[in-house]
Amino acid sequence: MFDPVIAPSGTLLGLLQRGRGDGTLHALTAPRPEALAALNACVLHDPRHDWQVENRSLYYARLYLDLNGELDEIEAHLFDTEDILDTDESRTGLALAVLGHLASYGRRDALELLRRYAARGSNWAWALDELALRDDDAGLRALAAPVLARFPADPEGEAELAAAVRDAFEPRPWRLWAEDPRASIASRVRAAQEAGSFDRWQRQMRPSGPRPDWSVRAVFEWAQQGVERGAALHVPAARCLTAVAGPEDRAEIIDAARHGDDGARCTALRYLADSHDPDVLDLIEAAQVAGSRLVVDAAVDAFERMRSVAAVERARRWAHRPDALGQAAGRVLACRGGAQDSELVLGALREAVRGDGPDAPTLCTLVDGTGRLGIACAAPVLRHVYRETASSHLRGRTARALAATDPSFPAGFAVECLWDCEETTREVAARHAETGDARVVDQLRRLAADPAEEAEVQTAVRSRIGPDTTAV
Repeated sequence: MFDPVIAPSGTLLGLLQRGRGDGTLHALTAPRPEALAALNACVLHDPRHDWQVENRSLYYARLYLDLNGELDEIEAHLFDTEDILDTDESRTGLALAVLGHLASYGRRDALELLRRYAARGSNWAWALDELALRDDDAGLRALAAPVLARFPADPEGEAELAAAVRDAFEPRPWRLWAEDPRASIASRVRAAQEAGSFDRWQRQMRPSGPRPDWSVRAVFEWAQQGVERGAALHVPAARCLTAVAGPEDRAEIIDAARHGDDGARCTALRYLADSHDPDVLDLIEAAQVAGSRLVVDAAVDAFERMRSVAAVERARRWAHRPDALGQAAGRVLACRGGAQDSELVLGALREAVRGDGPDAPTLCTLVDGTGRLGIACAAPVLRHVYRETASSHLRGRTARALAATDPSFPAGFAVECLWDCEETTREVAARHAETGDARVVDQLRRLAADPAEEAEVQTAVRSRIGPDTTAV
């Protein structure tokens, strides 16, 4: 999947791509054709950099409801000939998730579209998972024949069917089909369920990798084998060292951390950091100076995991370094530093934004630390990150930091956060947004009554709404 092109934050498209609450508010006041065009552009071309930590589907579904949007463009996208050529689930996943939410809100056209795509589309498994949560038994049973027809009745097809049953996110359809009155359907599904269970049992009975009777050298060799085939194994290898290494092996592990090959060096650094070895900080610094990219990354990661007073003290010394270790030092202080480290954390935050922009990976930790330490003078930088970042996950963390540092947050960004795409951001807003704005009260009531809303958000909303349904 290519990185999405994100429009400027001041445009309607840019706001909707980011999932900002202002996107919904602006869309509802814009000409309806313009708003629907921007909404469809987002749904058909997923704007998220990381769909595993960023939410959009409920946000877009609610806007379709508010705009009474038609689903013609989603239908054309799902059944385009490209669906045959490009089977990557990222092409259609967001659209299917939006349809799932719309179906749960009672949009019959969304439910029918999901059924048709589950029967004919390439990403049928995703559509089936959406239907498993929303469709009735009769609707799911009607899909048994077209779904099973995807798998030829030969050994290869049966193996593929068993894998599909085993890996299904929602098992409900398969359980229904296993009890189908049509013998041809039920027998195939039950056989696939049994084959999937047997395959899982076989994999559990064939463990691979290090064992407690291995030597320290064998663990290092296993880690290096992983490097040579492109698999980073130093983390599990370090855990294995905990089981096999004794005090008499320390010299060998120290030597590996200094002079070993990449697999051994990464493993040794991780193990020594986790065990708070007194020499590990010097070894981490040496790795930064004369290590491969893999070793440097492993050393930095090992350092950030350390919880000792010595690690925090060393972070204060390293915070001014213009390299990866200096950036890691800023993150360590953000997580575990004290009030005396506020200037160093603020400096790291400013440098990250100045050097790598509002989507720098390091910002999540620095933003959290800014809020934890209550660095009030960081509010202008945080407001910039909030406005410009394309990551709704980072924006939510920034909102929490602003709630702790910016006195203008309750009357400012907290209001739009009530419409944000991230439930954690809506929760922050529900706890802080000033209720003098009538829109805030109306949205709090809507969130309280919406069955699709997360429980944590509704709990926060109820803490602001009294028994007479008025905000307090």
